[in-house]
Amino acid sequence: MRTKNVNALSESLSVIGLGCWAIGGSRVWTDSDDARSEATIRRAIELGVNLFDVAPVYGFGHAESLLGTVLRDTGQRKNVLIATKCGLVWDDAQRITRDLTPRSIGREIDASLQRLRTDYVDIYQLHWPDPNVPLQETLDELQRLRQAGKIRYIGLTNYSRPQTLEALKLAPIVSCQGLYNMLERNPQSYHSIPLEYRTQDEILPLCEQHGLAFFPYSPLFQGLLTGAFNRRTTFNRGDVRSQNPKLNGEQFQRRVAAADELKQLAAECGRPLGHLALSWLIEKGAVTSVICGAQTVDHIEQNAAAAQWDPGEEVLTRAERILQRHAVID
Repeated sequence: MRTKNVNALSESLSVIGLGCWAIGGSRVWTDSDDARSEATIRRAIELGVNLFDVAPVYGFGHAESLLGTVLRDTGQRKNVLIATKCGLVWDDAQRITRDLTPRSIGREIDASLQRLRTDYVDIYQLHWPDPNVPLQETLDELQRLRQAGKIRYIGLTNYSRPQTLEALKLAPIVSCQGLYNMLERNPQSYHSIPLEYRTQDEILPLCEQHGLAFFPYSPLFQGLLTGAFNRRTTFNRGDVRSQNPKLNGEQFQRRVAAADELKQLAAECGRPLGHLALSWLIEKGAVTSVICGAQTVDHIEQNAAAAQWDPGEEVLTRAERILQRHAVID
């Protein structure tokens, strides 16, 4: 597995990370299966994946618990980096709200450590900005957690450029995470949630300037860039993708048409579409570790194989022309 380094982190990071939203259970993702998920995590470790990105809200604690169990049972905890998050909390009816108050963060970290079966988190990320809490208060609490040994590093997810610059003045931030893939380069929304940042134009240059890691999420556009969908594809109501307007209606039809052409291009190179989409990200200098969801051993093996392929300038240029022609780049 190829690795990359950034100034803000002492460890090398695998260019492919395992995103754990898809292992949050069948209530969240269609066909999610715990036995397959456990095997997927084990295989990821064997393939050299050392970054596991998770969050309490993924399956309402389920993904953290499953990841923690596997890392305990394999004895691999010390060989990987766990990047979990705080700031999204839920009630008994599973209604999710943002809360980055110090009191809430204190409860969240203890619950995460219990589920993850560990006494520290490597990278603790603020999941979304909370406009009701001063950033200083939030980061002061994370600094306290660092001093207590409960977390090692602080990261941001879905933060704007001004917010990130402010955070850098208040605490030693090491990473940013944001929505980024071949089709969504400066997206304005995610699942109808407005985004206050433009990934390619604002966040990537900032990360390079300050030596921060950048972790793109949804690199395969929730499965669209695997080539597995067609114009008739629909998602069950319980599948989170049914709530993504970009994967439904007329927008979806245009994107599927573009994905079909990209799939043909990748096939000419003897590769699946997913390899092209992931290689497009890996070859970008500002991208450190690509957060790839995987529900099966085959998924993680395919993702890892993408790290060994450089498609070259000609193939990437042809891919760009396809996307421009279909007008599907956000």
